Amino acid sequence: QVQFVESGGGLVQAGGSLRLSCAASGVTFSTYTMNWYRQAPGKERELVASISSDGMTNYADSVSGRFSISRDNAKSTVYLQMNSLKPEDTAVYYCNGRRGGRNYWGQGTQVTVSS
Repeated sequence: QVQFVESGGGLVQAGGSLRLSCAASGVTFSTYTMNWYRQAPGKERELVASISSDGMTNYADSVSGRFSISRDNAKSTVYLQMNSLKPEDTAVYYCNGRRGGRNYWGQGTQVTVSS
């Protein structure tokens, strides 16, 4: 059974930090491109950061320089370190794993940044 389980969300003040984790099971994690998406109320889901199977990273302009994505293949886990958080970062954050035609999602974790 394939599972992607996020953790680490919560309430933080503006300027603070959080680290999200996503633990995968049931897949050969090291071969997957891993992504973090977010969806704010009334908005479309957007790609925040991605890391390829060989460690190449990409970021949305809105988070570049503040967020950092990393992966630990031994633990089948991907992380999103979020620093200098802003109220506009408030959203449900989703972990996504993709390889060829396979595309899996976690259940999401809420991040709320207060001003």
